[in-house]
Amino acid sequence: MHKPVVSFVAPSGTGKTTLLEKVIVALKARGVRVGAIKHDAHRFEIDHPGKDSYRFTHAGADTTVITSSETLALVKRHAASPSPEELIAAYFEDVDLVLVEGFKRSTLPKIEVHRRAGEAKLICRGEYHDPALLAVASDEPLQLDVPVLDLNNPAQVAEFIIKRVVQGMAA
Repeated sequence: MHKPVVSFVAPSGTGKTTLLEKVIVALKARGVRVGAIKHDAHRFEIDHPGKDSYRFTHAGADTTVITSSETLALVKRHAASPSPEELIAAYFEDVDLVLVEGFKRSTLPKIEVHRRAGEAKLICRGEYHDPALLAVASDEPLQLDVPVLDLNNPAQVAEFIIKRVVQGMAA
């Protein structure tokens, strides 16, 4: 893959979305064009009954686009969830970096989110040693073979991503 990408992984309820939201703000402040992908292991509906676009999709349209002067949304039916690599290639040409929430078993470069109050075992350094782990963002000190970033310092996480992933791919 030729696009800089980082997946944030952790058990549900650890704070991935909260951290990602703050990291996006910090990256945008540095002038980085950011794309985001949220992996949802459950079924979800982006459109709602009664709306025209919902009616198109439920009538059988394989692809429905909802657009306005400021926003575009795409509803695309598929038999199986596309890989993050497929999604990035298809939809993220116009960004400098793609941040992904989830896809913990992918080969994407990862930052694992860890909280003292959460699960003691790490996903990427537990029973499974993930070679794609770049760092762990934690609220407690850990002794690991990868950098441990301050979970409560999204600017530090953003700077790590810029230096290690964005500039690292350009080198």
